Amino acid sequence: MGIAMSNDNERRVFSRIAFSSEITLSQGGQQWTATLIDLSLKGLLIATPENWNADTRQTIDAAIKLSDETTISMSLNWRHTEAGQSGFECAHIDIDSIIHLRRLVELNLGNENLLERELASLGSAR
Repeated sequence: MGIAMSNDNERRVFSRIAFSSEITLSQGGQQWTATLIDLSLKGLLIATPENWNADTRQTIDAAIKLSDETTISMSLNWRHTEAGQSGFECAHIDIDSIIHLRRLVELNLGNENLLERELASLGSAR
């Protein structure tokens, strides 16, 4: 997800990485399983689960299992739902998860300079 949640790609600072995977979302005692469509250093996009009834005014915890030993965990703020997809902005991510996410983005971008620019933008966007 970029800084701008509109369709204006010129305002998008963060590269989206197409990454189809299962993601677990939780809030309070509720839990949903969804399909991750893409992610960036700033957020992610999922296929909205049919039973989705989260309180979108509160943070939502997400876990993306990369392997048996590796999970990216983050707290998300809901940004939009349209056409069966929901977009979220990362509100908090722990150091281990950001290291895994950075490596995933780095591998998919294939350009260390672009990654460094996005990391600098992430710091100034807060």
